[in-house]
Amino acid sequence: MKYFPVFVFCLFIFRGVYGQTDLQQPFLDCKVKGSITLYDYNKQRWLFSDSADALHTTQPASTFKVINLLIALETGVIKNENEVVKWVGATDTVLYGYRPDIYHDMTVKEAFQVSAGWVFIELAKKIGRKRYRTYLERCHYGNGDLSEKGADFWNFGNFGVSPRNQVELLVKVFENKLPFSQRNIDILKRVMVTEDTDGHVIRSKTGWTRVGGYE
Repeated sequence: MKYFPVFVFCLFIFRGVYGQTDLQQPFLDCKVKGSITLYDYNKQRWLFSDSADALHTTQPASTFKVINLLIALETGVIKNENEVVKWVGATDTVLYGYRPDIYHDMTVKEAFQVSAGWVFIELAKKIGRKRYRTYLERCHYGNGDLSEKGADFWNFGNFGVSPRNQVELLVKVFENKLPFSQRNIDILKRVMVTEDTDGHVIRSKTGWTRVGGYE
């Protein structure tokens, strides 16, 4: 059986009662190895399919763009989510795959929504490792190992984040309890929205789900 590291981490804000389910069963059914980490915000309760795996750190990869956007805003590297980043002309398709649909000038908002890694790499070069370290420490996010030489230390190297740590960050975003301005947190929340109806709001990837009218 091949090993597929799969992590699902969500912050749920529910109205009403939901049934207890076997969180490990989907992985057994699909014959893959992975884990689910959930946080019931109303009941202040954690739910794990594998409590040990919830504390295991791995490279955050694309999920890092949540805090990455906040840091880029707070440091003034970008003014807002509509700032356009110029296409760099080429990217390493061996490392990042071939994605011609993202090889053009684009706003940071679009880059967030389509996971255009090259945009965040360009922002990272301007932010600098020292400022990253400061904000990551202040947010208590990740294992603090920024020894990777490449700009995108969230994709390669020893920097790691656990699923539980990811969700803890989202709780702080939701509660506006991070060392970033309210303006910048509000921008992040807007950018993360992928679906917004009368009944719920879904925010992308490492976002939260709001059901039943709670903000």
